[in-house]
Amino acid sequence: MIKVGIIGGAGYTAGELIRILLHHPKATIDFIYSTSNAGNKISNVHQDLIGTTDLVFTQQINPKVDVVFLCLGHGNSKKFLEAHSFSQDTKIIDLSNDFRLSEDHLFNGKSFVYGLPEVNKKAIRKAQYIANPGCFATAIQLALAPLANQNLLTKDIHVNAVTGATGAGVSLSKTTHFTWRDNNFSHYKSFTHQHLAEIHETVRQLQSDFNADIHFIPNRGNFSRGIFATAYTYFEKPLEEVTAVYKAFYKDAPFTILSEEDIHLKQVVNTNKCILHLIKHNNKLLITSIVDNLLKGASGQAVQNMNLAFGLNETDGLHLKGSIF
Repeated sequence: MIKVGIIGGAGYTAGELIRILLHHPKATIDFIYSTSNAGNKISNVHQDLIGTTDLVFTQQINPKVDVVFLCLGHGNSKKFLEAHSFSQDTKIIDLSNDFRLSEDHLFNGKSFVYGLPEVNKKAIRKAQYIANPGCFATAIQLALAPLANQNLLTKDIHVNAVTGATGAGVSLSKTTHFTWRDNNFSHYKSFTHQHLAEIHETVRQLQSDFNADIHFIPNRGNFSRGIFATAYTYFEKPLEEVTAVYKAFYKDAPFTILSEEDIHLKQVVNTNKCILHLIKHNNKLLITSIVDNLLKGASGQAVQNMNLAFGLNETDGLHLKGSIF
């Protein structure tokens, strides 16, 4: 069994990791580190786990675990690794943005691999350090990757995406209070969202001559979880041809699915799926992409990366069941 440590165990992404790993056929949780909750039962924080686990939070780490998941706030993963040491054999999967960009990949003489399995599967299988992608970035990159892989992105790309309240994390802020979020809708960080940088890097990894702009408008929705993203760009080829491009690119991607029907967010909530849909309108191609921001956009994808890094079946522990009701 793979021995797992979780750092920063009280947040939403850690909660999802715990739920997955408690039922993973080839992994066991060794410790869950939290300075603010040390000594408390896990089920006191993640209350749906009452009766499922007797694990408690701890301030002690086991430096010899097989893999560590860092579920810390952005900017804190690097600080934690500078202050704490793990064995040379321990794999590290970071869910923050500290190591996602190429300029930040190198740490302690080892390089973080960008953990988007549909693009970097071979590298992930050999990786010791993995930088898990951002949630918006996952949805948008999976929408654009097949086009970039065929050098088909020639004009500006316009993206509009809506995320649920869990995308802001467990800590309260003005825009996450129920009274503000309920029956409300707003955009934020328009054209400047931090996930744009990693999106650009992946697109250029696949299409080195891409030099157009990606215009991204992120929005806050009045629901708990999920991302609904639409991207459109200039595209002259027929729908049948581009559909074949997407099917070929994702033929070995168990969680990324191309739908022939219109899609809606509840299809992916509580699953590790990304579902895509294509529409051709005159000389425009519209790509719709949906993910659960806490699963395929965070913890589910992190476990997917763990499976690949340890030579397991990519889908182990991730047969999660959503419901449209």
